[in-house]
Amino acid sequence: MRQSVVGSGLQVPQGPAPSLTQPSCRAGREEPWGGPCVGHSVHRLLLCVLLHLLSFRRPRKAHGPLHPVGHCCAGGRDRATGFTTRSDIGPARDANDPVDDRHAPPGKRTVGDQMKKNQAADDDDEDLNDTNYDEFNGYAGSLFSSGPYEKDDEEADAIYAALDKRMDERRKERREQREKEEIEKYRMERPKIQQQFSDLKRKLAEVTEEEWLSIPEVGDARNKRQRSPRYEKLTPVPDSFFAKHLQTGESHTSVDPRQTQFGGLNTPYPGGLNTPYPGGMTPGLMTPGTGELDMRKIGQARNTLMDMRLSQVSDSVSGQTVVDPKGYLTDLNSMIPTHGGDINDIKKARLLLKSVRETNPHHPPAWIASARLEEVTGKLQVARNLIMKGTEMCPKSEDVWLEAARLQPGDTAKAVVAQAVRHLPQSVRIYIRAAELETDIRAKKRVLRKALEHVPNSVRLWKAAVELEEPEDARIMLSRAVECCPTSVELWLALARLETYENARKVLNKARENIPTDRHIWVTAAKLEEANGNTQMVEKIIDRAITSLRANGVEINREQWIQDAEECDRAGSVATCQAVMRAVIGIGIEEEDRKHTWMEDADSCVAHNALECARAIYAYALQVFPSKKSVWLRAAYFEKNHGTRESLEALLQRAVAHCPKAEVLWLMGAKSKWLAGDVPAARSILALAFQANPNSEEIWLAAVKLESENNEYERARRLLAKARSSAPTARVFMKSVKLEWVLGDTAAAQELSEEALRHYEDFAKLWMMTGQMQEQQGLTEKARDAYTQGLKKCPHSTPLWLLLSRLEEKIGQLTRARAILEKSRLKNPKNPGLWLESVRLEYRAGLKNIANTLMAKALQECPNSGVLWSEAIFLEARPQRKTKSVDALKKCEHDPHVLLAVAKLFWSERKITKAREWFHRTVKIDSDLGDAWAFFYKFELQHGTEEQQEEVKKRCENAEPRHGELWCAVSKDIANWQRKIGEILVLVAARIKNTF
Repeated sequence: MRQSVVGSGLQVPQGPAPSLTQPSCRAGREEPWGGPCVGHSVHRLLLCVLLHLLSFRRPRKAHGPLHPVGHCCAGGRDRATGFTTRSDIGPARDANDPVDDRHAPPGKRTVGDQMKKNQAADDDDEDLNDTNYDEFNGYAGSLFSSGPYEKDDEEADAIYAALDKRMDERRKERREQREKEEIEKYRMERPKIQQQFSDLKRKLAEVTEEEWLSIPEVGDARNKRQRSPRYEKLTPVPDSFFAKHLQTGESHTSVDPRQTQFGGLNTPYPGGLNTPYPGGMTPGLMTPGTGELDMRKIGQARNTLMDMRLSQVSDSVSGQTVVDPKGYLTDLNSMIPTHGGDINDIKKARLLLKSVRETNPHHPPAWIASARLEEVTGKLQVARNLIMKGTEMCPKSEDVWLEAARLQPGDTAKAVVAQAVRHLPQSVRIYIRAAELETDIRAKKRVLRKALEHVPNSVRLWKAAVELEEPEDARIMLSRAVECCPTSVELWLALARLETYENARKVLNKARENIPTDRHIWVTAAKLEEANGNTQMVEKIIDRAITSLRANGVEINREQWIQDAEECDRAGSVATCQAVMRAVIGIGIEEEDRKHTWMEDADSCVAHNALECARAIYAYALQVFPSKKSVWLRAAYFEKNHGTRESLEALLQRAVAHCPKAEVLWLMGAKSKWLAGDVPAARSILALAFQANPNSEEIWLAAVKLESENNEYERARRLLAKARSSAPTARVFMKSVKLEWVLGDTAAAQELSEEALRHYEDFAKLWMMTGQMQEQQGLTEKARDAYTQGLKKCPHSTPLWLLLSRLEEKIGQLTRARAILEKSRLKNPKNPGLWLESVRLEYRAGLKNIANTLMAKALQECPNSGVLWSEAIFLEARPQRKTKSVDALKKCEHDPHVLLAVAKLFWSERKITKAREWFHRTVKIDSDLGDAWAFFYKFELQHGTEEQQEEVKKRCENAEPRHGELWCAVSKDIANWQRKIGEILVLVAARIKNTF
């Protein structure tokens, strides 16, 4: 029996304690149990104790407390507990001493084995590697990991975890922001290759296929042996080679006698291998009975093959080669089945369809599917055989017969259809197919008439037959058709179209009696009356139609009736169209939604080019809302864009009668008369407008403009003087100053300006005009004083700041101009116009680097300014402009200035089609931008035709633009004050020198 010393790993025998009075080891005596002497035992015992103490140098990872074996902690303290001492187990043994148990399993035979095992376990328990070192816990992990994990520990861990989570959430935003900034900073310092070449990669989208193919290949970097390998040399094989090897590979018809000496293959049975028949050689290149090669047949086959190839690639007429480079591919394509599927799928489908046919041979879809499967796999004859067998199994199936007629060639198809008619004499589709197979018109007529004898109530057959007849014969056939098919609206209407007026009325009346629920008959009747000049009946017919249809339980669908009205409009039946609109426009609409819905309907009709329908809607809406100014305005604009001058003036006369306080209606009427050249009529309209709207600024100024445009300057002055006395406004004073200025009376203009500024000192335009007049006369100081005083009263007026800055730049005070613009930007932050002028000032001074820096700051402060982005595009070098334009479109997708800059960019790259497209886009988004029209016209002058130039000019005149930097510079020039829109367009286009 063995007892293990705690912590030492030594195995010592258990027995009685040795006596100290025994002889020493010098006597050479051994104890009865074979152990050493007592002296040696003491030394060994001390060594065992030392090893036992050393075993506690590291904490043990155990599940229980450390204590000697046999010791029970806190258990049975009131009673004695036995334990083992060193005297009970005897002296310790040396590690190399043999143990008593010589047959122990490996690893436990010696004390050394046990010590190595325990030491390895201790080393596994604690890892002293540097990677396992923790600043707080050290190498051994947690100090209390060996202790029990109780509920209090669990609650404490949960609380600490919640605190950590809370603190992490508080720091989350700051941490994410810091990480984002660090990433952005890193990307700025070390951009990716993809970002560095982004502008070049965008250009790859414009590379054409020819340009791509013209790119030279990269040089071959392989060595000489790899670049030019030795090609395999093929030498023609002589005929003797084939003859020799053919003899060695021939089959024998007899067995060697030496093989049969010991009971070999020679058997007495006649069915053995030794048969009287000749060998397995078949007649071919080998001659019968011999093993010789027939060289003559090889030569003949070779010549035949060569002749076939030559006949394919040569022209027998001209003798020239007509080889098609794609001929081989074409031949291969013709050999490939067109089904496009796997051959295994085809086999599976064929097997399944065969099973269906055998299971249910009278199922028509199975035969049709089988035939189509064979058709798509290229086996047309098999498909025909299958479908013909299907007609035998399913003779009453219309689809099978039609499929058979489709698959068969012409004459055979006719026979198939004839056979189908015998089985199905009532089938309309088979008769139609029979007529389609005929090529002669008379044969078609004969087939259809035969069909109508068997199926007289088929509308389809009647329509097909009538289409082949002449008008007179068609009328006779339709008379019979409506008797056989009285419920067909199409046949009734077709007959009515072919009849005379009186007979058509009778036909339509009969149609209404037979089909009282169809609206098309009523609409056709109304169109018939209108076509014959009986327009007063149109309204009654449509009203009766609505009443009759409702009486027969038909729901009046407003959308369908509006579509019918649009069709009448396109057909030219204006009265019918308007009558339908008036009858159905108010059906199914709530009272509060009427105006909104009707305006949408009018816009929809205009979009569908149904102008009479839109006119009818406006007329009905004006009857319901006679005092609505917005309705009158929309109707007036509709007539202006799509009507005539007479219709517009008639509408405006009615409009001002119902809305006399609407100044814009009076002004539109006066302008229409003025444009037509009827100045007295325009004056009379304005006089009536004065009576309805006394002291109206708009009417006063319109009257002044009318007189000044017609060179009646004295009358204009009198009108302005009267307006200043009766209705003094800042605009009236401004027009007065401008009139005197353009007429050359600068002194009177300055006097009026001073008077106006005493009353309206916060009106910026008066200060601008005063400064410009002084500047025109060369009085720079007075002009500067005027602008400076104006800015004190109007510090937020951008044009005033620009005028003062340009004045300083003009006289060479660049530093002062720069200071003025900086001051203006401080007082008017986020103002794109001021930033743009600052950039241009530096650019005109030749300081391009400063200009680019200012542009970057401007885009930071005004990131959505289209004016700044359009200028930034052309500040870049030519290769970077396209990249900049893409960024501009991302920021300002629908800004007209950006679109105009992109159009100019395409123009500079000579991409005419794209440039024209972007010009169209620009003027469509903002037709009031005069600069866009000027550049568009300049573009067409260089790259367009005369028709395109005139079209742009006409569209510009209709749009009447009023804004734009270049446009205003020309249109507001005193020298051009009487110019028309078209003339200003030409002047602005002529001023554009360099578009890029």
